[in-house]
Amino acid sequence: MEWQLYSFVVRSKQRKAIILALRTPMTPTEIGHKTDIRPSHVSRTLSEFKEKGLVTCLTPEAKIGRVYELTKAGKEVLAELESKS
Repeated sequence: MEWQLYSFVVRSKQRKAIILALRTPMTPTEIGHKTDIRPSHVSRTLSEFKEKGLVTCLTPEAKIGRVYELTKAGKEVLAELESKS
C-alpha cells in the first residue's frame, strides 16, 4: 500500500467517490451518473489518477466513451477505503 496515494484520494470527497465507483471498469459518464459528479470533474480526476498510477484506460484510442479501470495500486487504495467503511 502506498500511503501517499491513499492520502491523495481521501483528501477529496470527489476523488474518494470516484475510486469507490470504479469497482468495475466504466466510462466517465457512467461514473458521473453513479456518483452525481459532473463529467468534466470526473474526467479531470481520472487524468490525475492516471498520472499517479491509480487507473488505466482500457480504450485509449477511443475519443468518446473511454473505459477506465483501477490498477493494482488503485485496487489497494479501494480495499483500504472499503475496510474503513
